[in-house]
Amino acid sequence: MIALLLLLTILCLEVNSTFPTRGPSLDGEWHKWKTKHGKTYDMNEENLRRAVWEKNLKVIEKHNWEYLAGKHDFTMAMNAFGDLNHTEFRKRMTGFRRQRIKRGHIFQDHLFLSVPKHVNWREQGYVTPVKNQGHCASSWAFSATGALEGQMFRKTRKLTPLSEQNLLDCMGFNVTGGCSGGFTQYAFQYVMDSGGLAAEESYPYTGRGTKCRYQAENSAANVKDFVQIPRHEEALMKAVAKVGPISVAVDASHISFQFYESGIYYEPQCRRVHLNHAVLVVGYGFEGEQSDGNSYWLVKNSWGEEWGMKGYMKIAKDWNNHCGIATHATYPIV
Repeated sequence: MIALLLLLTILCLEVNSTFPTRGPSLDGEWHKWKTKHGKTYDMNEENLRRAVWEKNLKVIEKHNWEYLAGKHDFTMAMNAFGDLNHTEFRKRMTGFRRQRIKRGHIFQDHLFLSVPKHVNWREQGYVTPVKNQGHCASSWAFSATGALEGQMFRKTRKLTPLSEQNLLDCMGFNVTGGCSGGFTQYAFQYVMDSGGLAAEESYPYTGRGTKCRYQAENSAANVKDFVQIPRHEEALMKAVAKVGPISVAVDASHISFQFYESGIYYEPQCRRVHLNHAVLVVGYGFEGEQSDGNSYWLVKNSWGEEWGMKGYMKIAKDWNNHCGIATHATYPIV
């Protein structure tokens, strides 16, 4: 009886900390959210955005109640994307577009017979701080620079943030400057053809396409070729373990991805094809005792540190290529 009362007390504390007491109106919370994220609207847009925000909030709360009931392994939280409906969110915040490319080697995973149970390249100095793509569908550029930053560190032992803006401005896009999506392998091809890529410090990110200003003397990285990894998780695991951070694409088409907060992400509606968002796998591991259902890929996103686990997420591993994480995996050779 005492044990049952203790369990109920803990559950109540968790619920109260997760869901603050609400008055008859959400006005206070809405204004607090707008202030936190610097949001301003005209009168007509205010009502529209408020309605979208409230709808998203209800979805988040329902999910978190189900999490407390044991139905999910991850939590959701309101964030800077709260006033975007999911169509707007996908258009502005993703950016992976699959295109054909002939060049590139195939990763020979059979050469490696064993890998560690846990890998985290952040701990080895391979990963730059989390960046923010803003309202530009340029995830492809951030995923590409992340993989290249890791390989340049592996070669030089110097970690230099590289310029996504260099890619947006100079890859021959139309007026969108890459803000309507792109392909990571094309980014590696561009660096090969241009003879290098600038550092972020000399070519900072603006989140919109402008005139190409790349100068060869400012090159901070180069690419000799790139490697395509076979489309299964075992090959991806071996590549992550032996090579470093890997550029991948995932299906980020779900509101659960938009408002992911923490835990191991598993979305039953996730697809393994028609992927729309590029990210960077920086490691893998498992929670608790190693067993089926608690293994994860450690993923660096490009939506700033306020999203997810300070800009990172854990995606379910060994679940039949969940969200297509192993479908389009690649890295550069430097």
